[in-house]
Amino acid sequence: MATVTGGTPVIGIIRTSLRRRGLPGLRGVGWLGYVCAGIIALAAFIAVFGPMLAPYSPDHGDLAYAFVGASPSHPLGFDSQGRDLLSRILVGARSSMLGSLIVVVLAMAAGTLLAVIAAWRRGWVDSAISAGTDLVFAFPGLLLAVLATAVFGPSQWAAAVSLAVAYTPHVARIVRGAALRERSLPYIEALEVQGCAAWAISLRHVVPNIAPMLVAQATILFGWAALDLAAISFIGLGVQPPQADWGVMAADGESGVLQGYPAESLSAGIALVLVIVAFNVLGERLNDKQAKELS
Repeated sequence: MATVTGGTPVIGIIRTSLRRRGLPGLRGVGWLGYVCAGIIALAAFIAVFGPMLAPYSPDHGDLAYAFVGASPSHPLGFDSQGRDLLSRILVGARSSMLGSLIVVVLAMAAGTLLAVIAAWRRGWVDSAISAGTDLVFAFPGLLLAVLATAVFGPSQWAAAVSLAVAYTPHVARIVRGAALRERSLPYIEALEVQGCAAWAISLRHVVPNIAPMLVAQATILFGWAALDLAAISFIGLGVQPPQADWGVMAADGESGVLQGYPAESLSAGIALVLVIVAFNVLGERLNDKQAKELS
Protein backbone atom coordinates (compact mmCIF):
# COMPACT_ATOMS: atom_id res chain seq x y z
CA MET A 1 0.00 0.00 0.00
CA ALA A 2 1.32 3.46 -0.93
CA THR A 3 2.42 5.66 1.96
CA VAL A 4 3.32 9.28 2.56
CA THR A 5 5.70 10.84 5.05
CA GLY A 6 5.59 8.98 8.35
CA GLY A 7 4.31 5.75 6.86
CA THR A 8 0.61 6.69 6.89
CA PRO A 9 -1.35 4.69 4.27
CA VAL A 10 -2.51 6.80 1.34
CA ILE A 11 -5.85 5.01 0.98
CA GLY A 12 -6.61 5.49 4.67
CA ILE A 13 -5.99 9.23 4.43
CA ILE A 14 -8.20 9.57 1.36
CA ARG A 15 -11.01 7.60 2.95
CA THR A 16 -10.81 9.89 5.98
CA SER A 17 -11.24 12.82 3.62
CA LEU A 18 -14.24 11.24 1.91
CA ARG A 19 -16.01 10.67 5.23
CA ARG A 20 -15.80 14.41 5.94
CA ARG A 21 -17.92 15.29 2.93
CA GLY A 22 -21.51 16.44 3.11
CA LEU A 23 -23.64 19.55 3.41
CA PRO A 24 -24.46 20.86 6.88
CA GLY A 25 -27.74 19.89 8.50
CA LEU A 26 -29.89 22.02 10.76
CA ARG A 27 -29.14 20.01 13.87
CA GLY A 28 -27.58 22.26 16.47
CA VAL A 29 -28.94 25.60 15.19
CA GLY A 30 -31.52 25.84 17.99
CA TRP A 31 -35.23 26.57 17.87
CA LEU A 32 -34.64 30.02 16.40
CA GLY A 33 -32.66 28.47 13.57
CA TYR A 34 -35.54 26.10 12.82
CA VAL A 35 -37.99 29.02 12.78
CA CYS A 36 -35.75 30.92 10.34
CA ALA A 37 -35.43 27.83 8.15
CA GLY A 38 -39.22 27.56 8.09
CA ILE A 39 -39.57 31.21 7.04
CA ILE A 40 -37.00 30.68 4.28
CA ALA A 41 -38.79 27.54 3.07
CA LEU A 42 -42.11 29.42 2.99
CA ALA A 43 -40.55 32.33 1.11
CA ALA A 44 -39.01 29.95 -1.43
CA PHE A 45 -42.36 28.20 -1.90
CA ILE A 46 -44.12 31.53 -2.50
CA ALA A 47 -41.36 32.62 -4.90
CA VAL A 48 -41.93 29.49 -7.00
CA PHE A 49 -45.71 29.20 -6.80
CA GLY A 50 -46.71 32.80 -5.96
CA PRO A 51 -48.11 33.65 -9.42
CA MET A 52 -50.34 30.56 -9.26
CA LEU A 53 -51.43 31.33 -5.69
CA ALA A 54 -52.30 34.99 -6.40
CA PRO A 55 -56.09 35.37 -6.34
CA TYR A 56 -56.07 38.35 -8.75
CA SER A 57 -53.87 39.81 -11.45
CA PRO A 58 -51.06 41.78 -9.78
CA ASP A 59 -51.10 44.42 -12.54
CA HIS A 60 -54.85 44.95 -12.93
CA GLY A 61 -55.89 48.15 -11.23
CA ASP A 62 -59.11 50.08 -10.71
CA LEU A 63 -58.70 53.63 -9.41
CA ALA A 64 -62.14 53.41 -7.83
CA TYR A 65 -60.56 51.06 -5.25
CA ALA A 66 -57.41 53.10 -4.61
CA PHE A 67 -56.34 52.85 -0.96
CA VAL A 68 -59.42 50.81 -0.06
CA GLY A 69 -58.73 48.81 3.10
CA ALA A 70 -58.83 45.13 3.83
CA SER A 71 -61.90 42.99 3.17
CA PRO A 72 -62.63 39.22 3.22
CA SER A 73 -61.90 38.95 -0.52
CA HIS A 74 -58.88 41.31 -0.35
CA PRO A 75 -57.12 40.61 2.99
CA LEU A 76 -54.46 43.32 2.54
CA GLY A 77 -56.59 45.84 0.66
CA PHE A 78 -55.55 47.83 -2.42
CA ASP A 79 -52.67 50.08 -3.39
CA SER A 80 -52.72 53.58 -4.89
CA GLN A 81 -53.59 52.14 -8.32
CA GLY A 82 -56.40 49.93 -7.03
CA ARG A 83 -54.38 46.71 -7.36
CA ASP A 84 -54.77 43.82 -4.92
CA LEU A 85 -51.88 43.97 -2.44
CA LEU A 86 -51.92 40.28 -1.51
CA SER A 87 -51.54 39.30 -5.17
CA ARG A 88 -48.66 41.72 -5.62
CA ILE A 89 -46.90 40.45 -2.48
CA LEU A 90 -47.20 36.84 -3.66
CA VAL A 91 -46.01 37.59 -7.20
CA GLY A 92 -43.33 40.04 -6.05
CA ALA A 93 -41.64 37.33 -4.00
CA ARG A 94 -40.29 35.76 -7.20
CA SER A 95 -38.32 38.77 -8.42
CA SER A 96 -37.13 39.60 -4.89
CA MET A 97 -35.85 36.07 -4.25
CA LEU A 98 -34.59 35.44 -7.78
CA GLY A 99 -32.45 38.57 -7.84
CA SER A 100 -30.82 37.62 -4.54
CA LEU A 101 -30.23 34.07 -5.79
CA ILE A 102 -28.45 35.40 -8.89
CA VAL A 103 -26.16 37.53 -6.72
CA VAL A 104 -25.33 34.64 -4.38
CA VAL A 105 -24.68 32.09 -7.15
CA LEU A 106 -22.39 34.43 -9.11
CA ALA A 107 -20.52 35.76 -6.06
CA MET A 108 -20.05 32.33 -4.45
CA ALA A 109 -18.89 30.74 -7.71
CA ALA A 110 -16.40 33.50 -8.54
CA GLY A 111 -15.19 33.94 -4.96
CA THR A 112 -14.71 30.21 -4.39
CA LEU A 113 -12.84 29.82 -7.67
CA LEU A 114 -10.46 32.68 -6.84
CA ALA A 115 -9.95 31.43 -3.28
CA VAL A 116 -9.16 27.85 -4.30
CA ILE A 117 -6.73 29.03 -6.99
CA ALA A 118 -5.00 31.36 -4.50
CA ALA A 119 -4.78 28.64 -1.85
CA TRP A 120 -3.49 26.04 -4.28
CA ARG A 121 -0.95 28.10 -6.21
CA ARG A 122 0.08 30.43 -3.38
CA GLY A 123 3.10 32.66 -4.02
CA TRP A 124 2.64 35.50 -6.51
CA VAL A 125 -0.71 34.13 -7.68
CA ASP A 126 -2.10 34.41 -4.16
CA SER A 127 -0.65 37.90 -3.81
CA ALA A 128 -2.11 39.05 -7.13
CA ILE A 129 -5.59 37.72 -6.32
CA SER A 130 -5.49 39.27 -2.85
CA ALA A 131 -4.46 42.63 -4.28
CA GLY A 132 -7.24 42.50 -6.86
CA THR A 133 -9.90 41.67 -4.29
CA ASP A 134 -8.64 44.46 -2.02
CA LEU A 135 -9.05 46.88 -4.93
CA VAL A 136 -12.68 45.86 -5.51
CA PHE A 137 -13.29 46.19 -1.76
CA ALA A 138 -12.81 49.94 -2.19
CA PHE A 139 -16.08 50.22 -4.13
CA PRO A 140 -19.31 49.77 -2.14
CA GLY A 141 -21.85 47.40 -3.67
CA LEU A 142 -24.57 50.04 -3.98
CA LEU A 143 -22.18 52.41 -5.74
CA LEU A 144 -21.24 49.73 -8.28
CA ALA A 145 -24.93 49.00 -8.83
CA VAL A 146 -25.67 52.67 -9.47
CA LEU A 147 -22.77 52.87 -11.94
CA ALA A 148 -23.90 49.68 -13.71
CA THR A 149 -27.47 50.89 -14.10
CA ALA A 150 -26.20 54.25 -15.35
CA VAL A 151 -24.25 52.45 -18.10
CA PHE A 152 -26.63 49.60 -18.98
CA GLY A 153 -29.93 51.10 -17.86
CA PRO A 154 -32.06 50.30 -14.82
CA SER A 155 -32.71 46.55 -14.56
CA GLN A 156 -32.57 43.75 -12.06
CA TRP A 157 -29.84 41.96 -14.01
CA ALA A 158 -27.50 44.96 -14.04
CA ALA A 159 -28.01 45.47 -10.31
CA ALA A 160 -27.56 41.76 -9.51
CA VAL A 161 -24.36 41.34 -11.52
CA SER A 162 -22.80 44.49 -10.06
CA LEU A 163 -23.62 43.36 -6.51
CA ALA A 164 -22.13 39.94 -7.28
CA VAL A 165 -18.89 41.67 -8.33
CA ALA A 166 -18.91 43.68 -5.11
CA TYR A 167 -19.54 40.60 -2.93
CA THR A 168 -16.94 38.38 -4.63
CA PRO A 169 -13.91 39.77 -2.67
CA HIS A 170 -15.71 39.12 0.62
CA VAL A 171 -16.38 35.52 -0.38
CA ALA A 172 -12.85 35.01 -1.70
CA ARG A 173 -11.24 36.32 1.48
CA ILE A 174 -13.26 34.04 3.77
CA VAL A 175 -13.05 30.93 1.57
CA ARG A 176 -9.30 31.40 1.03
CA GLY A 177 -8.62 30.78 4.72
CA ALA A 178 -10.63 27.57 4.73
CA ALA A 179 -9.05 26.42 1.46
CA LEU A 180 -5.53 27.06 2.79
CA ARG A 181 -6.30 24.99 5.87
CA GLU A 182 -7.68 22.18 3.72
CA ARG A 183 -4.71 22.43 1.33
CA SER A 184 -2.30 21.72 4.19
CA LEU A 185 -3.96 18.45 5.29
CA PRO A 186 -2.16 15.13 4.68
CA TYR A 187 -4.72 13.69 2.28
CA ILE A 188 -3.89 16.40 -0.28
CA GLU A 189 -0.29 15.26 -0.29
CA ALA A 190 -1.48 11.68 -0.61
CA LEU A 191 -3.59 12.50 -3.65
CA GLU A 192 -0.70 14.39 -5.24
CA VAL A 193 1.55 11.36 -4.69
CA GLN A 194 -1.00 9.25 -6.55
CA GLY A 195 -0.76 11.67 -9.49
CA CYS A 196 -4.21 13.29 -9.20
CA ALA A 197 -4.59 16.59 -11.06
CA ALA A 198 -4.93 19.79 -9.07
CA TRP A 199 -8.38 20.58 -10.51
CA ALA A 200 -9.63 17.08 -9.68
CA ILE A 201 -8.42 17.32 -6.08
CA SER A 202 -10.03 20.74 -5.70
CA LEU A 203 -13.39 19.74 -7.19
CA ARG A 204 -13.67 16.30 -5.62
CA HIS A 205 -12.16 16.94 -2.21
CA VAL A 206 -11.30 20.53 -1.26
CA VAL A 207 -14.58 22.18 -2.26
CA PRO A 208 -16.84 19.39 -0.89
CA ASN A 209 -14.93 19.40 2.40
CA ILE A 210 -15.43 23.15 2.90
CA ALA A 211 -19.06 22.97 1.73
CA PRO A 212 -20.53 23.57 5.23
CA MET A 213 -18.70 26.89 5.44
CA LEU A 214 -19.76 27.78 1.89
CA VAL A 215 -23.42 27.12 2.71
CA ALA A 216 -23.23 29.29 5.84
CA GLN A 217 -21.64 32.17 3.92
CA ALA A 218 -24.13 31.84 1.05
CA THR A 219 -27.01 32.03 3.53
CA ILE A 220 -25.69 35.24 5.08
CA LEU A 221 -24.94 36.66 1.64
CA PHE A 222 -28.52 36.04 0.51
CA GLY A 223 -29.82 38.34 3.24
CA TRP A 224 -27.38 41.08 2.26
CA ALA A 225 -28.33 40.74 -1.40
CA ALA A 226 -32.06 40.91 -0.65
CA LEU A 227 -31.56 44.13 1.31
CA ASP A 228 -29.32 45.79 -1.29
CA LEU A 229 -31.53 44.81 -4.23
CA ALA A 230 -34.60 46.12 -2.43
CA ALA A 231 -32.77 49.42 -1.82
CA ILE A 232 -31.77 49.63 -5.49
CA SER A 233 -35.36 48.96 -6.61
CA PHE A 234 -36.60 51.50 -4.05
CA ILE A 235 -34.60 54.27 -5.72
CA GLY A 236 -35.81 53.18 -9.17
CA LEU A 237 -32.67 51.51 -10.53
CA GLY A 238 -33.62 47.84 -10.16
CA VAL A 239 -36.92 46.15 -10.98
CA GLN A 240 -39.10 48.61 -12.86
CA PRO A 241 -42.80 49.35 -12.21
CA PRO A 242 -45.43 48.09 -12.76
CA GLN A 243 -43.71 44.72 -12.16
CA ALA A 244 -44.52 43.41 -8.72
CA ASP A 245 -41.44 43.48 -6.47
CA TRP A 246 -41.13 44.09 -2.75
CA GLY A 247 -38.62 46.92 -3.18
CA VAL A 248 -40.80 48.58 -5.85
CA MET A 249 -43.86 48.19 -3.62
CA ALA A 250 -42.09 49.85 -0.71
CA ALA A 251 -41.29 52.81 -2.98
CA ASP A 252 -44.75 52.98 -4.60
CA GLY A 253 -46.39 53.01 -1.20
CA GLU A 254 -44.56 56.17 -0.11
CA SER A 255 -47.40 58.41 -1.26
CA GLY A 256 -49.87 56.27 0.66
CA VAL A 257 -47.82 56.57 3.84
CA LEU A 258 -47.97 60.36 3.59
CA GLN A 259 -51.74 60.17 3.16
CA GLY A 260 -52.26 57.75 6.04
CA TYR A 261 -52.50 54.52 3.99
CA PRO A 262 -49.29 52.61 4.80
CA ALA A 263 -50.53 49.13 3.82
CA GLU A 264 -48.46 48.79 0.63
CA SER A 265 -45.10 49.88 2.06
CA LEU A 266 -45.79 48.14 5.36
CA SER A 267 -46.68 44.76 3.85
CA ALA A 268 -43.68 44.79 1.49
CA GLY A 269 -41.39 45.97 4.28
CA ILE A 270 -42.55 43.24 6.66
CA ALA A 271 -41.97 40.59 3.99
CA LEU A 272 -38.46 41.90 3.34
CA VAL A 273 -37.57 42.14 7.03
CA LEU A 274 -38.76 38.60 7.75
CA VAL A 275 -36.77 37.10 4.87
CA ILE A 276 -33.60 39.14 5.48
CA VAL A 277 -33.55 38.47 9.23
CA ALA A 278 -34.28 34.76 8.68
CA PHE A 279 -31.35 34.37 6.26
CA ASN A 280 -28.95 36.33 8.45
CA VAL A 281 -29.84 34.56 11.70
CA LEU A 282 -29.74 31.10 10.12
CA GLY A 283 -26.46 31.89 8.37
CA GLU A 284 -24.85 33.09 11.61
CA ARG A 285 -26.03 29.98 13.43
CA LEU A 286 -24.66 27.71 10.71
CA ASN A 287 -21.40 29.66 10.85
CA ASP A 288 -21.16 29.29 14.62
CA LYS A 289 -21.93 25.58 14.36
CA GLN A 290 -19.17 25.13 11.77
CA ALA A 291 -16.69 27.06 13.94
CA LYS A 292 -17.47 24.83 16.94
CA GLU A 293 -16.98 21.68 14.88
CA LEU A 294 -13.56 22.88 13.69
CA SER A 295 -12.39 24.00 17.14
